[in-house]
Amino acid sequence: MRDEDGYARLLKTSDFDYELPHELIAQRPAASRDGSRLLVLDRATGAIRHQEFRDLPMLLAAGDLLVVNDTRVIPARLFGTLRREGTPPDREIELLLLRDEPAVAPDRIWSALARPARALHPGSQLTFVDPAYAATVVGLGDRGMRRISFRPARADGPPFEAWLSRVGHVPLPPYIDRADEPDDRERYQTIFAREAGSVAAPTAGLHFTDETITSAHARGVATTSVTLHVGPGTFRPVVTENPADHVLESEPYRVPPETAAVIRANPARVIAVGTTSVRTLESWALESRPDDGGWRETGLFILPPFQFNVVTALITNFHLPRSGLLMLVSAFAGRDHVLAAYREAVRESYRFYSYGDAMLVI
Repeated sequence: MRDEDGYARLLKTSDFDYELPHELIAQRPAASRDGSRLLVLDRATGAIRHQEFRDLPMLLAAGDLLVVNDTRVIPARLFGTLRREGTPPDREIELLLLRDEPAVAPDRIWSALARPARALHPGSQLTFVDPAYAATVVGLGDRGMRRISFRPARADGPPFEAWLSRVGHVPLPPYIDRADEPDDRERYQTIFAREAGSVAAPTAGLHFTDETITSAHARGVATTSVTLHVGPGTFRPVVTENPADHVLESEPYRVPPETAAVIRANPARVIAVGTTSVRTLESWALESRPDDGGWRETGLFILPPFQFNVVTALITNFHLPRSGLLMLVSAFAGRDHVLAAYREAVRESYRFYSYGDAMLVI
């Protein structure tokens, strides 16, 4: 029997590395959501099958439960102008809005990543192409974080969300080497998106269509939802050689009472759609499975070995080398099986990352 504690101590971040040709990083989504490929991995044996995502309902069975993340991506990337008198001249500032903080109306205060952050100091003022709101820096944080207060120009101005929808950009991840386009407003959003609050999509859900769900229901598969608002910490690289030293920033999540009830009804399999659903369900289990549906925070960082208490199967995309998401999938299916599947995916020219193909781990 393997010494699990000893095994955890021996793991290094470099043990989760793999070679990926740059041309396999998907820059745009597939022509249709369910037109992506699906690699099926048996986590017990390591056996691999190649399917299409539209085949997914045929791989499910009556009594299975699909758990999706219903978070909605906000147009969180903003470009403003830092106003300065004389020299140096005005300059463009990029903001990535992260979290809406308590504020006194009509102001709205957000924690945001700024670039270049060093140009912003308390009192710095930003204007935008739509002047309905202006912004002032009211606080500093680590790693480029700033607290930004947005104030409407007029008392009868538009709600902040309406203004943001006009001026904000889709926060595509940095490995997509292009500016966001109008189609990204729809394609970088799952069909389940309801609760606004994420700065990145729960990408496993991007493959689903209404037809996928209808076909799954026809086979006796149930669906339910949780919410985890995805922050940038989920995708930050693990830079420590001992992955256990990595700290994952907390994110808000909730498990609705109806989802708690259907899981307690003991479905045949609980199939998490995406790593965010995994982290939500397993965090909820570690909190003793409350049924109040309240919002909680999780910084759960799942590394091998990990005892999964809820999730029994997983649908996920292909993740970055040395990333916490790859470590999570390895904890679920075994590092050797997962890395072998990734090598196979590279050989078969699967498309990787957010707009890429999918994997079903059973």
